[in-house]
Amino acid sequence: MLPAILFLLNKEVGAKPKIKGRSFKLLKNKNVLLLMLVAVFLVFGVFGCGGPATPPADEDAGEEPAAEFEGEVLLGIMVPTTGSEASDGGDMENAALLAVEEINAAGGVLGHKIVTSTGDDGCDPSKATAAASKLISEEVFSVVGGYCSGATLPTLKLYGDAGIPFVIAASNATTLIDENPGWAFMINSTGDAQAAKALEWFEGLGVETISLVDDGSAFSVDLKDQTKAAWEAAGYAVLTEDRVETGTQDFSAVVTKIMDAGPDAVYWTAYQGLGALLIMQLRQNGYEGIIMVGDGSSAQELIDLAGPDAEGVYCTAPPKVDFLPAAQDFISGYKEMFPREPGAYAGLMRDATYLLVDAVERAGSFDGEAIKAALAATDSFEGLSGPVEFTPQNTLNRSNFVIIVAKDGKWALAE
Repeated sequence: MLPAILFLLNKEVGAKPKIKGRSFKLLKNKNVLLLMLVAVFLVFGVFGCGGPATPPADEDAGEEPAAEFEGEVLLGIMVPTTGSEASDGGDMENAALLAVEEINAAGGVLGHKIVTSTGDDGCDPSKATAAASKLISEEVFSVVGGYCSGATLPTLKLYGDAGIPFVIAASNATTLIDENPGWAFMINSTGDAQAAKALEWFEGLGVETISLVDDGSAFSVDLKDQTKAAWEAAGYAVLTEDRVETGTQDFSAVVTKIMDAGPDAVYWTAYQGLGALLIMQLRQNGYEGIIMVGDGSSAQELIDLAGPDAEGVYCTAPPKVDFLPAAQDFISGYKEMFPREPGAYAGLMRDATYLLVDAVERAGSFDGEAIKAALAATDSFEGLSGPVEFTPQNTLNRSNFVIIVAKDGKWALAE
């Protein structure tokens, strides 16, 4: 009898049960547990090897019982963990891992434990394609992440063809909208909303002429184009437009051009590494006008790199947790779990993870089509960064941008 039971056990453990139309490997199965108990009783009963029973856990010990799960489901995380934007990507990954730990502690999703797999997109289109292919082959039920728009762009069709919902936490170029086959949902406001925020703030400061500088990346070019269109439509002038290549150290040609034109303000639309160098070289060459940077430069790293030259620089920023009253518990939990402060997109990544789990629960299924439909039907999901509802194009239906300013070596709210 025992060999027969062991045969059944091996057969059950090797099975891959179906969950609502998609196959996932589960750690536990009720039939497996039952057969294991039968086997244990037979072994100890027939062969007389039983020892003293293990005493029950002390109910007064005050320990929470561990959550019991029916099995595991795999969530994909796609962020840059290598390359120039690895710091922000690692921060986003951390935020997702913290959210998953909290969700599992509360019982998981539909009775299942969430485990994660990270795909490193390196903020590079080819690496992002490889990262997406990896996650798809691992049969993730959904993906959260997306930092650099240029890297996110080629993955949209891949996830769509595979029927895998993708909640995008940071990437926000308007070019993503036309390429989205309907499976991606953007919870960071798009580039046109950021351009409108920049226009509003510049007008409030009395700015009439600006210079625009980008780095050639999809996000940066889109923000520059959106800002130029909005600025000129409002009747103002763009005096100069320039592009610098990744790895540039000497901005003298760009700085000279800006100084000769004499704009009231300069708007850097790309990431913090080059942005800090541009700020330093503008100030050190005597530029006294207003400097503003886009949300790709909203990390503390920009101020740390630029030092005193960053003082007074404005930023069209995402909803950073530092300025969200509802995020204080998240900040404490993040700092306890990781040896760093949560960054610019930590709150959005946390919200993306919780939103996805909320959609799965509303769908009552891990089926991609069901999750996609639930995401589209989201009605005022309350995240740390505010309510989430989607337009018919799967973009956030409101602007979430705020203006922050570098003050005394830190970012502070400017409004």
